[in-house]
Amino acid sequence: MTKFLTATALLLAAGAAHAQKFEGLADTPQMGWNSWNKFGCEINEQLIRETADAMVRLGMRDAGYRYVNIDDCWHGQRDKDGTIQADPARFPSGIKALADYVHARGLKLGLYSDAGATTCGGRPGSRGHEYQDARTYAAWGVDYVKYDWCDTKGLNAEGAYTTMRDALRAAGRPILLSICEWGDNKPWDWARDVGHSWRTTGDIYACWDCEVSLGSWSTFGVMKIVDKSLALRKYAGPGHWNDLDMLEVGNGLTPEEDRSHFSLWAMLASPLISGNDLRKMPEAVRKVLTNKDVIAVNQDKLGVQALRMLTDGPLEVWIKPLAGDDWAVLFLNRGEQALERSYDWHKQPLSDDLSKRSADLKKAAYRWTDLWQRNTGDTARPLTLKLAPHSVTMLRLTPRGAL
Repeated sequence: MTKFLTATALLLAAGAAHAQKFEGLADTPQMGWNSWNKFGCEINEQLIRETADAMVRLGMRDAGYRYVNIDDCWHGQRDKDGTIQADPARFPSGIKALADYVHARGLKLGLYSDAGATTCGGRPGSRGHEYQDARTYAAWGVDYVKYDWCDTKGLNAEGAYTTMRDALRAAGRPILLSICEWGDNKPWDWARDVGHSWRTTGDIYACWDCEVSLGSWSTFGVMKIVDKSLALRKYAGPGHWNDLDMLEVGNGLTPEEDRSHFSLWAMLASPLISGNDLRKMPEAVRKVLTNKDVIAVNQDKLGVQALRMLTDGPLEVWIKPLAGDDWAVLFLNRGEQALERSYDWHKQPLSDDLSKRSADLKKAAYRWTDLWQRNTGDTARPLTLKLAPHSVTMLRLTPRGAL
């Protein structure tokens, strides 16, 4: 009996150890590119190769972007054994060859699947084939799986995503699991140990503050997604991030909105997954996506999602504690008119009860650097703000000493 109990305990322990997501893959929010926002289903292996080359050539890899993610519509049919195949017309060389090409450039490859029987684009989903698909992805050299939630009638979200987590683990290759469940089943309550990030809302749309209804579901502009994610900051942290969806930088927003969108995603510790055509990217857009100082705020090791500290008419003030006693502070003009203000640092201490961090700027001075304009100053004197509509001033504060 003792031997039986010991063996049972060992089996249970092995099962518990087995059923874990891969750690260390998203200690900071993941960074990369995804095909969907710009190309939808119009994808092929040449596009993916050219995008990987562009990520290297344009400095995105050096700025921290690692994943080249193929979204929906790469799929062909399943073979007689049920193994998923790539579309032979769009991906004639196969996914393994494409993964090798991407890896040779110091990048990683991501694929899309769905918890349902079919994907949102009507291709074969993974329902009933989770372990088989995970083994296939591992054999191909895939590094990232975005797992969607279409055609999932009758499924329990936590159970479905846990099944794919366990399948990826069993396949043996470290693969990041990005949960794309749109926030419908409150993944922040259960997904910390299941995936590396989870979507907080429906899909993003390239507008500032709109909602576009498609009947039974909607897409949302930048500020609509920000507002919907405000209450979720306590759930985010190293290895488990609130995902505000892929970036629309370079897809039709104004230059001010591009910078604000990127800055807010950085402050809110969201994955930074670009969604534009990198091959034809204007220099102004490249400079936004490769601003290493803004990226450093997103990739900060402390991993705290920003707090909206102050709302004063169209002006919003966001704060984010950073490692080493630094702070990021963002001033946003949410309104439609230009805004000029004088901001007195002494009136409002920086304080965040989630991270237990605070800074009384009446007692200690900080040096600040403007992460977009490269101006510098300190908190000993008021800050003069001149903000165009939908624009930001984003500062990094570093302690200078007691006053």
